[in-house]
Amino acid sequence: MQYDFTSILNRSGKDALALDSLGHNPGFAPDAPQPGFDPIPMWVADMNFPTVPTVPQALIERASHPAYGYFSPADAYYDAIIRWHVTRNGCDPALLTRDCIGYENGVLGGVVSALTSFANPGDPVLVHSPTYIGFTKSLSNNGFSIVHSPLVRDAQGVWRMDYDDMERKIRENHIHAAILCSPHNPCGRVWERWELERAMEIYKANHCVVISDEIWSDILLNGHKHTPTQSISADARSRTIALYAPSKTFNLAGLVGSYHIIYDPYLRDRCRAKSSKCHYNDMNVLSMHALIGAYQPEGYVWVDELCQVLSGNINFACDYIRDHFQGVEVSRPEGTYMLFVDCSQWCQAHGKTIEDVEKAAWAVGVAIQDGRMFHGPCSVRMNLALPFSRVEEAFHRLDKYVFNA
Repeated sequence: MQYDFTSILNRSGKDALALDSLGHNPGFAPDAPQPGFDPIPMWVADMNFPTVPTVPQALIERASHPAYGYFSPADAYYDAIIRWHVTRNGCDPALLTRDCIGYENGVLGGVVSALTSFANPGDPVLVHSPTYIGFTKSLSNNGFSIVHSPLVRDAQGVWRMDYDDMERKIRENHIHAAILCSPHNPCGRVWERWELERAMEIYKANHCVVISDEIWSDILLNGHKHTPTQSISADARSRTIALYAPSKTFNLAGLVGSYHIIYDPYLRDRCRAKSSKCHYNDMNVLSMHALIGAYQPEGYVWVDELCQVLSGNINFACDYIRDHFQGVEVSRPEGTYMLFVDCSQWCQAHGKTIEDVEKAAWAVGVAIQDGRMFHGPCSVRMNLALPFSRVEEAFHRLDKYVFNA
C-alpha cells in the first residue's frame, strides 16, 4: 500500500478524547484499564490512523502565513466538493453546483437547522432504531418528539427497514420530517437502491422532508457502493437535505467542517436562513483548507486503501466472534468502521449483564462503548479503525478475559 495503516499512532496527550478521557468521565467514557494493560480505544467514532499527508501539508502551508482574518470560501473549496461527489458518488455535475453547497458547523448542527426550519418543538420526527446517540441528544435537546421505527434483521441477519412500520407511524403521528442515516450508524448498513426507493416513496406519499445524514458515505466495506438519497428520483432530490463531511473519512472531527447539499431552492433558502440566525455557523479558515487538502487526488487513493484495511478488520472481527464467542451475534457491516454487537444470548447463558461485559472489557484495556444509548438493550458498539495488530490484540483479550474467561 502507498499509505501507512499499520504503525501504532501515539495519541495520548494529543487532545484525543478516545484516550485522554478514560477513567475521568464516569457514565460517558469507559473506565481506565487495570495496571498491566494498555488502552485500546474502541468507543469514540474517530480513527487511530494518521490522515492523508495532503491534509497536514495544506494546514501547515496556510498556517505559515501569519494572518487569519475574515475570509470567504475559496472557489477551490466548492470545486473540491463537487469533484469528490461527481467522481465518488456519481452525482450529475450539471445539477450539483456551488449554489447547492453550504457550510454546516457539524452534521448534527445541520440536522437541527434543517429540522427547526420545517418543524417546531414538540413535533414528531421519524428515526430508525438502533439510533445514533447524536440524533437522540440533538432532537431531545431541541424539544422534538422522537418516533422510532425499529430496523429488523432478515433471515440472513441483514438489518432492513420495516416499511409497514414506517408508514403506520408516520400516519398515526402525523409526521412530516424524518431522519435517514445512510450508511446507517450503528448497524453499518449500506442501503441498496431499491431500499431507498421504497423509503422515499413512503416519505413522498406522506409529505415528509428528509434529512439524510451521509457522513459515512466514503467508508464502504468489501466492495459495497453508496447510493446518494438525492439520486433516487427527482422527487427525492426536491425533498432531501443531505449532510456530508470529510471528518469521518479523513479523521478531521476536531477541525469541525461539515456541509450540506440541497438541490431545491426552497429547502435551501429555509435552511440557510435558519442556520444564519445563530451567528455561529461560520467556517474556520483551517477547516476549509483541511477539506481542500483531503479532497486532493492523493485523498482518493488514501480512502480506497483505508476501505481495504477496514474491510480486513471487520472481516476478522466478525469471523472471530462467530468462531469464538458463542451466544454473541453481529451483523457484518457493509459500511462505517463500527460493529454493533448483540450480547443478549451470551449474557443470559452466563447470568451476566451488559454492564458486566463492558466492565470486564474495560479492565483489560478494551475500551468499547455501551450500546444501550443506541437503543441496543444488551449490545456494545466497537470502533475497528485501528491498525490490525491492535484489533487482533483486543479480540484476544476479549476471548481470554471476557467471553471465555
